[in-house]
Amino acid sequence: MTTRTATGPATDQWAAEVRRLADERGAVILAHNYQRPEIQDVAHHTGDSLALSRLAVEVAAETIVFCGVHFMAETAKILSPEKTVLLPEPAAGCSLADTITAADVRAWRAEHPGAIVVAYVNTTAAVKAESDICCTSSNAADVIRSVPADREILFLPDQFLGAHVKRVTGRDNIHVWMGECHVHAGIDGDTLRRRAAEEPDAELFVHPECGCATSALYLVGAGTVPQERVKVLSTGGMLAAAEQTSADKVLIATETGMLHQLRAANAHTVFEPVNSRAECHYMKMITAEKLLGSLRDGTTEITVPEDVAARARRSVERMVAIGAPSRGGE
Repeated sequence: MTTRTATGPATDQWAAEVRRLADERGAVILAHNYQRPEIQDVAHHTGDSLALSRLAVEVAAETIVFCGVHFMAETAKILSPEKTVLLPEPAAGCSLADTITAADVRAWRAEHPGAIVVAYVNTTAAVKAESDICCTSSNAADVIRSVPADREILFLPDQFLGAHVKRVTGRDNIHVWMGECHVHAGIDGDTLRRRAAEEPDAELFVHPECGCATSALYLVGAGTVPQERVKVLSTGGMLAAAEQTSADKVLIATETGMLHQLRAANAHTVFEPVNSRAECHYMKMITAEKLLGSLRDGTTEITVPEDVAARARRSVERMVAIGAPSRGGE
């Protein structure tokens, strides 16, 4: 996660006004790694959704302006119920979170009595409330290993992350919900194989939500790409790896907004997307004007019903008790 002052693509006048309004409101601006570059640059802190939500608990500010998508602002509110959480664009949703509802979880659980429901943090508060424990992409395997071996597991909602977890844990009693992020699903195996062939010396950073995650490991297994060149990583993990790599070029398989952080972390390495069209239009709905308006007018406040928040908080806290990752979540 990155903490910064207002610099970079943000215009000086706009950035100064954003920071002035934030000071006036007693607000801290949190921006997800997939946000527009100017939003990332003006934010007080930039990172992945869970790291930012945990930070929302720690900061002294009474108001959190969350530049991300709706479930992220909800998670911040769940963990910081006493604070005001603003989302500059309330229509900023998530195709992955939308693949499952609380009613779906209850029905699925009814089909598998006694199963443990593990929910990726990229879910709504209502879905978290129906789950037993949450996970991030970087600690999902540890969460699965914490479940007794004889218990069935219902993993939701991402099918690619679910497949990755089954592979690395060797657990065969995991049922996986067939949801996907439309952006990550679009980064497919054929595209990855082509790009890897075009750039034989490049490293590959692959997010486990990607449709190409299995293909990346196949390339390693087939000997097409050396194992040391392929890393399946969360966004926080990508940033840590970017700071340490000495590669001339790294191909990135995730939403293209991540490139801004990676390039800032390491100016000596060229970071290129596996799929240059992998852009989440929901993430890009928060514009410079909308952030300014949110700070000026207090729009839009995110609330979560107390009973839902309490049950969702339990699922997140169980994950944290196992050990949340130090460099981010999804």
